[in-house]
Amino acid sequence: MSTDGPLRPAAGAGLPEGAAPVGADGLRRCPWALGAADLTRYHDLEWGVAVRDDRGLFERLSLEAFQAGLSWLTVLRKREALREVFCGFDLAAVAAFTERDVARLLADPRIIRNRAKIEAVVGNARAALDLPEGLAEFVWRHAPEAPALAPVTAADVPSSSPESAALARALRRRGFRFVGPTTVHAMMEAVGMVDGHLADCHRRGVAAAGRPGRAGTEEQRTPHPV
Repeated sequence: MSTDGPLRPAAGAGLPEGAAPVGADGLRRCPWALGAADLTRYHDLEWGVAVRDDRGLFERLSLEAFQAGLSWLTVLRKREALREVFCGFDLAAVAAFTERDVARLLADPRIIRNRAKIEAVVGNARAALDLPEGLAEFVWRHAPEAPALAPVTAADVPSSSPESAALARALRRRGFRFVGPTTVHAMMEAVGMVDGHLADCHRRGVAAAGRPGRAGTEEQRTPHPV
């Protein structure tokens, strides 16, 4: 594990045990969100909020690919530079990248300079453009039909699921890379397809708001009192 910060719960390893701890502001959060201010902001404002557009899905999938083997904090702190060099994760622009563009990115110290990951992002943009229904619709077809039971402790959070395994297989069949079940499950949590917040976390239930016709139960929507 990188010393830059804890991995997210989707990684399924090295997380504190127990229910969501109370932060300095009196709110309970998933343990990983307390490691740095950047993580807290991401947890409170973005993680688990529904993303249903192609560009947004492509960005999240790409960031999850870059996170493989690294801490999520490292990716967060390089996200703006990654957005810049990948043209705001515009599918058509990235799909048009050439070997010269890859070489340019490999020389940029602001980003994660891993050739396999950079080439995977370019290839994934091309694969996404080949999907007749678009990336977002394709991905969201694999959302669970019903929300899972809320995890009580970090140890209860799975690193993959039958749905993430199925989506990973479907993506690989269409030419996507760096889309294993664990990476895909993390993406599904990030974009609100799966609610990975702990039962006591004040953000538990935010994913249900972006899932038409699949709202969670009252217990899942309402955080437990401190």
